[in-house]
Amino acid sequence: MCICIDCQHVDACTTYHAVEAQHQQPHLTEHPDFEPTKPTINVNIRTHDTEIQMEWDVVGCESFYPEWGKWARLRPGELLPT
Repeated sequence: MCICIDCQHVDACTTYHAVEAQHQQPHLTEHPDFEPTKPTINVNIRTHDTEIQMEWDVVGCESFYPEWGKWARLRPGELLPT
């Protein structure tokens, strides 16, 4: 799971914005203005029949500043991204 969902910067982060795009999810903001320091992204690649699926997860970031539940407060009632 992406650590971004519990980060203070999730709604302004350019890296999380890119992850949203890869997952074809609506953006928390259209114009992120926070550039994180050294984010680490795991990309999991799975195949199903002839389809290739990729899942991106930020697993580390020097800019990570915990704010537990931040994403959930921004998207009340929605399922957490996995």
